[in-house]
Amino acid sequence: MAVQEARGDTGADSTHEGGCTCGDCPHGAREGHRRAVAAFLRRRDEFAAGQGLPAAVVHSASASRQWVSEELTQRAEAVAERGRAEGEAWLAGLWLWTVAAVWAVVVALLLGEALTAIGAGWTGARTAALLAALVIAGTLTTACRLHRARGGALAPVIGEDNRISTSRTVAAGWVLLVGYAVLLLAARLAAASDHAERDALLSGLDLARGTGVVTVLAVVCGIAVLVRRVVSLRILAQRLQKVSAHRPRAADLLTDDSGRGAFTDIQYVAINAVALLFAAVRLARRPDQLPDLPWGLGVIVLISAATYLAGKYAEGGRPVVLSVVRAREPGDLDGPIRTGDDIEIRGAGFVPPGARAADRLSRMVVRIGVVDVHVPLVPVTGGFRNPSDSVLTVPVPVEVEPGAVEVQVVTAAGVATNRYTVQVTE
Repeated sequence: MAVQEARGDTGADSTHEGGCTCGDCPHGAREGHRRAVAAFLRRRDEFAAGQGLPAAVVHSASASRQWVSEELTQRAEAVAERGRAEGEAWLAGLWLWTVAAVWAVVVALLLGEALTAIGAGWTGARTAALLAALVIAGTLTTACRLHRARGGALAPVIGEDNRISTSRTVAAGWVLLVGYAVLLLAARLAAASDHAERDALLSGLDLARGTGVVTVLAVVCGIAVLVRRVVSLRILAQRLQKVSAHRPRAADLLTDDSGRGAFTDIQYVAINAVALLFAAVRLARRPDQLPDLPWGLGVIVLISAATYLAGKYAEGGRPVVLSVVRAREPGDLDGPIRTGDDIEIRGAGFVPPGARAADRLSRMVVRIGVVDVHVPLVPVTGGFRNPSDSVLTVPVPVEVEPGAVEVQVVTAAGVATNRYTVQVTE
C-alpha cells in the first residue's frame, strides 16, 4: 500500500530508488526480502521472550504455543515468498554479469598476448588464440541471452534444487578448455599454407598425445551425468532428502545443502582447478597440439572423481523414529500417554539439510493414527527449540482414538519415517 501511494505521489521511477521494496526491479526485491527477514527475526525473538502475546492466550501454555506457531508460520510464508521473488530477480540480472565476465576474460587474453608479444613479435598462433576466444565468447554471450531468466551462462550448471552443481561446473570447465583447444588448432589449420605445418597440426589431435586430457574429460562428464542419476534415484527411494534453495550461490561449489563445507566437494574442485590450470599452461606453451596432461596428474584427478562419487553415494539417509515418550513438564506426575498430552518423538534426520528456515520447519507433520498434526514452532532467541533434527514435540489431539496407534514423521522434503506404535489411553 505504501509503495502504491509512493507511485502516485512521486511517480513510478522514484519507487526504484533508495529503499524501494516493490517486486518490479532486482533492487526492490532484494531490499524487500532483507526487510521482511529482519522483521521476522525481530518478531521471533519477541515471542521467545514472551512478548507480543494477546491477552486471550497468555494464560494458557498450549494456546499461546499454538498461536505463536501459527503467527510465525504465516510470517515465514511471507518471508519465503519474498525470498523466491528476490532469487528470481537475482537470476534475471545475473546474465549481464556473466556476459561481462566472459568478455573480461577475452580482454585479459588480449592484453596478455600483447604484453608477451613485445620483443617476440605477433604470431599467427596468437591470432588464432584470439579468434578462438572470440568464438567461445560469442557462443557464451548468445547462450546468456537465450537463458537470461535462468542466470545466463550459469544456467547449465544450476541443478534442479536451484544450487550450483559441483560436478556440472567441473565438467563445464574441462569442456570449455578442450573446446577452446580444438578451435585454436582449427584456426591455425585454416591459416596454415605449408603442407608440413598442416600435418604437424593434424598430428596434434592424435589420441596418443591427448590421452590424458581426453580421459579426464570423459570421466568428469560421466561423473556429472552419473551424479544426477544417483541423486534422483536416492530421492525416489527416500534415501536422500532434498529441498530447493531460494537462489544459487558460489559457495554451493564447496558446501553441502546445509551450507557446511563438504570435503568431497572441496577436494574435487581444488584438484580439478589445479589440473585445468596446468592444462591451460601446457596449451599456451604448445598451441600446436591438445594439452598433454601427464598421467600422474590424470590419475590424481581420477582418484578425486572417485572420492566425489563415493561421497554422493554415502551422503544422506532416511529419517528414522527411534522412540516416542510422553513429554513431562517439571512437577508433572508420571503416567501413560493420553489425548491432550504432549509426546516427544526421538530419532534422527527430521530436518533435511537446507531446511532450517521457518517456512520449511512449519511444513513438518506428525501422523498419529489417521490424524495429521503439524509440528508447532517453538521459538528461542536466535532460532527454534522445536522442531529439531533429533527431537519433535507435538500434542496428541482428541481426535486420536485410544489404543495402539502408529506415529510417523513426514519431513519438509516429503520423506516419511518408519512407523512407531504407541499406546494411547483415555
